[in-house]
Amino acid sequence: MTYKFENIKSCFLGLAIGDALGVPVEFRDRSFFKDLPVKDMLGFGTWNQPPGTWSDDSSLTFCLAESLINGYNLEDIGKKFVAWYSSGYWGAHHKLFDIGMTTRLAIGRIQKGENPKFSGELDVESNGNGSLMRIVPASLYFCNLDDVNLYERIKEVSSMTHGHFRSVFSCYLFSKFVIELFKGQEKENALATAIEEVKKFAHDNNFNSKEVNLFSKVLDGKLKNFIEDSIRGSGYVLHCLEASIWSFLTTNNYAEAVLKAVNLGEDTDTTACVTGALAGLYYGEESIPMLWSIKLAREQDIKNLAEAFTESIKRQVLHLD
Repeated sequence: MTYKFENIKSCFLGLAIGDALGVPVEFRDRSFFKDLPVKDMLGFGTWNQPPGTWSDDSSLTFCLAESLINGYNLEDIGKKFVAWYSSGYWGAHHKLFDIGMTTRLAIGRIQKGENPKFSGELDVESNGNGSLMRIVPASLYFCNLDDVNLYERIKEVSSMTHGHFRSVFSCYLFSKFVIELFKGQEKENALATAIEEVKKFAHDNNFNSKEVNLFSKVLDGKLKNFIEDSIRGSGYVLHCLEASIWSFLTTNNYAEAVLKAVNLGEDTDTTACVTGALAGLYYGEESIPMLWSIKLAREQDIKNLAEAFTESIKRQVLHLD
């Protein structure tokens, strides 16, 4: 099997650039973009940040990736999350300017000494996209596990902040798609394979059918056929999952994918971040506009992290130790 190790760097750059494209226009309604669509890397706007600034989405992703380089340890991941929360560790400009309420509560618990395995919110109202936005390093790191163990690891990582089934299952479904893309499958075939395996896993494990049915837009295999008016870019985890995969499936290159995600409106940075992870992994670095990369905050730090993470993944997947 040929894994796309060379595209881990473009995955990391892709998610951060998507994030940065969305930061200046976060919370804008879709109608705003009908007259003023985002076409390039902007600055300031919602958070008054310079062009190329990424948000908590990328920061927590990079904290997770850095921790995984040295092996899987939830307590270490938790320490890095706390370092970001308290001092801006892996912040675009070494500071925090945005954090979701569910994530804030969970990291606050870890900061006070609670075990990160039990720190996340569990109620149905806490199904924002705060674990989906940062899950891709875990998807890649655990790519060669069987479904039972993959689900358990993804559940643990998601549940550090978002422990409800809906959030966990979103991260699992997304991870299965990421893994098939990482294996080099064409994107529609990759999704079809992921859907088939996820549906079987859900059935075999007697998952709550009402919850699983909420994922029908994706699991029915017809997401690409939905019109834009049927897709939301909100902060709800299901909307983010659907919107990011839809944006990726209905475009032909990295730039088109992330701009389509941003112009859906609402939670623009996260939708484009998750879309950017998919598109960066699939299309590779050559598909990412150089002018966007040049403007990206801490571009070299991200590349260095990606290279170290890639070597860690290679050792694990290829059994080089």
